[in-house]
Amino acid sequence: MAAFRIQEFIDGQKTRPIHVGILAICALVMFIDGFDVFMVGKIAPAIARGFGAEPKAMSLVFGLQQLGLAVGAFLSSPLADRFGRKRMLIWSALLFGTLTLAAVFAQSLLQLAILRGFSGIFLSGVLPIAIPLLAEMTPKRRRGMFIAIAMAVFSTGAAAGGAVAVWLIDDYGWQSGFWIGGLLPLLSVPLMLVLLPESLQYRAGRDPADPRIARTLRRLDPTIQLTGGEIFAAGDGSVQRGKASLFDIFRDGRARTTTIAWLACLLSMGNIALLAAWLPTFFQEMAGIPIQRFAVFAMIAFAGGFMGTLTMGWLMDRFRPSRLIPLYFLCLAIALVAIGTVPFEAPGFLVALIAWNFFQSGGQAGLNTLLTSLYPASMRSTGLGWAGGAGRIGGVIFPLLAGLALGAHFTLPLTMGLIALLPLIVALLVLQLRDGPRARPALAPATA
Repeated sequence: MAAFRIQEFIDGQKTRPIHVGILAICALVMFIDGFDVFMVGKIAPAIARGFGAEPKAMSLVFGLQQLGLAVGAFLSSPLADRFGRKRMLIWSALLFGTLTLAAVFAQSLLQLAILRGFSGIFLSGVLPIAIPLLAEMTPKRRRGMFIAIAMAVFSTGAAAGGAVAVWLIDDYGWQSGFWIGGLLPLLSVPLMLVLLPESLQYRAGRDPADPRIARTLRRLDPTIQLTGGEIFAAGDGSVQRGKASLFDIFRDGRARTTTIAWLACLLSMGNIALLAAWLPTFFQEMAGIPIQRFAVFAMIAFAGGFMGTLTMGWLMDRFRPSRLIPLYFLCLAIALVAIGTVPFEAPGFLVALIAWNFFQSGGQAGLNTLLTSLYPASMRSTGLGWAGGAGRIGGVIFPLLAGLALGAHFTLPLTMGLIALLPLIVALLVLQLRDGPRARPALAPATA
């Protein structure tokens, strides 16, 4: 009897409308997720004003949401490996949508903060569930680009919260952001139920003879010839049964890979959180540049991040990720040094700012994509999600260090030079990671 290797079959396919449809649904859910995660920050002053409080009172809301995101990163993704990608993606959308709608009726900032904390648990699960599902259902020659498009759409959703602040707040109040952020995920659920297939690798890991696998394979390729006696394997030819253990990402020689991935994400995502929270303040306090003037440059530079993510996806389909990604982080370090040394009024400053966004967004998108190839399907969401959880911890720790730089009266060049060390270390770490396994024929002898 032969084992039908699902991933190798998918890798050998041409891009079909169903692949584009899966990308569209995953990207839609990631857009909504990005909107909901960052929406509160875009309208924070209006929320505080609505409750008769000062903006600094929003610290509790931000703190509990960040805590929920960190907790959810470690909890949600293992559940996707245990109960299925599609099922957990639907439950995540249902729960964070419902909790976001409930926030409309909060009577105090404390109630709002508690609701955002619980919302964060389910918000943080979307990305480490949707990306593995997309990776497992996309042909290899387009996988990097498809994931990059989804990541770019996530970033667009994060930026879209600003539209609420500009066009809706004055007429409809801060609640308008939560109405949108709550209704959109609930409306996406029927689309996922009807159009989104479950991961075939997940189904094969639970039951190698599951008849639903053959039905989905025929959706992917109506011309496929199946006998009905196939034993389906996730991708490496082995046939697995049962549920994956939570700590499988540390077993069978994976402890080193997991440790490196966690450190890389901790430093990379910590660096992103640090700069997102403090870069405008660094320029105001260390260089005398008003936040409003810096914000104009930052809005223009957002295009660099969008293009960096898409370009990384295109390049990853053509070059070795474990060599390409370190190059991005090396260039990111150079761009950070340039931001701190090139005069604000010089034309080269905007170039440096665009380069920073380009290489930061592209580098993180590439790292996320690489992580999907480091783990078998049975633990892919856990591997990516827990690495993201380590990154969330970095997002809590590194912004706290910014106060030390301000308190010590560091200069802007010194501060940015020190921050540039973080992507340099990430580059060295990623060089120690391997690329994903080479594709093999879809049909091969079964092994126990």
